[in-house]
Amino acid sequence: MNVTDRSRGADPRWVLERHWYTGGPGTTHTGTHHARPLPRLWALPDGTAARSIVRPRPTPDDTVAPLDFTGRIRRLCADVAARCPDLAHIDPPAVLFTFTTSRTRRSAGLLARVTPMRFREGAQTRRTRGVVYRAQQYYVDGREMLYLVTFCLPRFLDLSFEEKFITVFHELYHISPQFDGDLRRHGGRYEVHSKSKKDYDAHMAVLVERYLADHPNPGAFDYLRLGASDLWRLHGGITGVTVPRPKMIPLGTCVGV
Repeated sequence: MNVTDRSRGADPRWVLERHWYTGGPGTTHTGTHHARPLPRLWALPDGTAARSIVRPRPTPDDTVAPLDFTGRIRRLCADVAARCPDLAHIDPPAVLFTFTTSRTRRSAGLLARVTPMRFREGAQTRRTRGVVYRAQQYYVDGREMLYLVTFCLPRFLDLSFEEKFITVFHELYHISPQFDGDLRRHGGRYEVHSKSKKDYDAHMAVLVERYLADHPNPGAFDYLRLGASDLWRLHGGITGVTVPRPKMIPLGTCVGV
């Protein structure tokens, strides 16, 4: 099989690899990878996002910091993976947690999604109608991300406490038990979402109940008891990581297949 190069040049939307760095302790980034700071935006309570907003000038004794939503969710999911046997296969450092805007305050619509960074069974390429495609690879601090978990704000934050937890478990459960960049697949026609969302979420509710029942630090979840507007007022703002969804990059045309 011959593959014809179809390079898109330096446009980051079409490169095979995108590199970011967090700037935290122990992180790495080099000019070789053209790494950029991981993009962060304000998640406004009205369903929009902004790179900057006008905030009151802090006073010397002001200890209130904006809520880092994606940071909080990342720590929560790491704790879930450590305590829930059904999700113990998840390696949180290889998962990038982000947010997108819901644009309106309506309760109906997307709550969250998990985006696999590879194809079926972890394959890096797929052939469709004679063209070989490869999923973009994302790297943060030099580590490849195998999944992108995105929450829709403020819609997710305006759910009830129980609904938020069920949504978190719902998305994490979609991650393949092999943790190979693919999704968990069920038998039959509805292999990704199963044939009954109601039964799926009922199972998630059981997992949530077990997780919360004997948790040693339930106060760590108090922020999930508040809605977006209350969290904004309490913390003086809500921020989070936001990146574009990965693209399928055409590598070339298959010849003689």
